Amino acid sequence: MGQGDQQWIGTIISFGILAVVLALRMRRMKQVRPLKIEQLWMLPAFYALVVAALYFTHPPVGIVWLYALLALGVGALLGWYRGKLMTITVDAQTHEVSQQGSMAAMLFIVALVGLRLIARSFATSGSNVDPAIMFSITDVLLALGFGFITAQRVEMGTRAKALLAEAKGRAG
Repeated sequence: MGQGDQQWIGTIISFGILAVVLALRMRRMKQVRPLKIEQLWMLPAFYALVVAALYFTHPPVGIVWLYALLALGVGALLGWYRGKLMTITVDAQTHEVSQQGSMAAMLFIVALVGLRLIARSFATSGSNVDPAIMFSITDVLLALGFGFITAQRVEMGTRAKALLAEAKGRAG
């Protein structure tokens, strides 16, 4: 079996795993789940620590800082948009905040994962890529991910607090 055949098999396996994960996620997405506003900061904080540790051990060099900042901004825009796609509701009697994923939000994630798989296939296509380039790409993607996660959580938290305040204002 040649290198090309192994890459195709790896790609097919990746898409198969992706399909199973997405099917499970779509089924779970239809469920309304509690949204704990006070815990929305935890994932961005954890991710910030990971990014800071990775940047500390291998900081971006030169123009990569600019690309990372641009990626942070793009990630924030995409995250804010994905956060807006999430359905957030407040129970009028109990004031419990709930969230439900949307099909548009799921398709958005599918598109991002698809882009990542395409990028991975280019990176593993057998070309001799300089490790510095791979570190640079990773630095930019870390910034994109941090912007995405943080903005999504901020948007959801801001909207949930406003909806909760509105529901409490109507009740009181």
